[in-house]
Amino acid sequence: MTDWRIPLSDIDLGSEELFSVQEVLKSRWLTMGRVTQDFESAFASYTGAKHALAVTNATAALHMACMAIGLKPGDEVIVPSLTFVASANSIRYTGAKPVFADITGESNLNISPDAIEALITERTRAIMVVHYAGYACDMPRILELANKHNLKVIEDAAHAAGSWLEGRHLGTWGDIGCFSFFSNKNMTTGEGGMVITNDDALFEKLRLLRSHGMTTLTWDRHKGHAWSYDVVELGYNYRIDEIRAALGTVQLNKLDRNNEHRRHLTQVYRDLLEELPQIGVPFSHHYGITSAHIMPILLPLGSNRVGFMENMKAQGIQTSIHYPPIHKFTSYQEFDGTASLKKLLLTENVADREVTLPLFPAMTDEDVTLVVRAVTNSLA
Repeated sequence: MTDWRIPLSDIDLGSEELFSVQEVLKSRWLTMGRVTQDFESAFASYTGAKHALAVTNATAALHMACMAIGLKPGDEVIVPSLTFVASANSIRYTGAKPVFADITGESNLNISPDAIEALITERTRAIMVVHYAGYACDMPRILELANKHNLKVIEDAAHAAGSWLEGRHLGTWGDIGCFSFFSNKNMTTGEGGMVITNDDALFEKLRLLRSHGMTTLTWDRHKGHAWSYDVVELGYNYRIDEIRAALGTVQLNKLDRNNEHRRHLTQVYRDLLEELPQIGVPFSHHYGITSAHIMPILLPLGSNRVGFMENMKAQGIQTSIHYPPIHKFTSYQEFDGTASLKKLLLTENVADREVTLPLFPAMTDEDVTLVVRAVTNSLA
């Protein structure tokens, strides 16, 4: 295992998290209960959402969202290809078809509203946006398109805990917002996620989908609020547990402070990278307040990305790629030849050149300087 001088990411875990987990263990109630309910309430309050449901991971949140809006075989959902595969997989789980839209450009790696508009057909039922790196998509324009064509909007906000646009938290713009608390996210529960909505009817569907379609849960019966249950929906076991909910509550309290430092480090990166004009830095001008989840750069055209990343590794700097485009994966070759794939030139151009640099709350300005110095050496 490589002993990184500066890893790609790291977790802010301390005594508060340890204490919260110990308290859960002492309570002897480990399954979804009061701690989970408190976490959901805190997250709903933080984002301004009416409803929040904690789930086992963000993929589950996305699948539940697709099921809740009623996707079925033959339906189409417009989604970016420059994202983690879970975004498109969750659409396919329902039998619906992901239709891939291109990104806006090298300076904005989010889905293009113009590309969305060009792909809308009579089979389109929804738009799934992904707030890449925590930078907001053009939600006013996207909602305008959705309203015009009577489409649902799912926000994949896996990167966007603590991101805002026009005073509204990302994830609350569309019909349903989905968050990830994976171990590399701005707030983490190890594995875990959250689904939020302001729609009462969608919330009820999501609530049933999370736990086998059951009308009452184990916690309800434990507290004496019910003695039995009915199953009224074909649901899933997408529950979280009290241990992870306890971690999430503590992490949520740290989120704003850590995001502020991430934004500071991102600006330090941008200032130093101005000395390397051959390097592209996406989102230099962006909407709203970002969570600054990751730090993407674009290598010059014709660069040997593998060689660059190996040179960074030799200097002790861990890097990554966000993302190999979904439409290039073997499992997605069945979608080849569709009209949308002929229009992903920007996605493919960027995906071939993108490298993600280290970014996490424990980094210092000096660490960023060290990384940029390694970038300079690796380019040479």
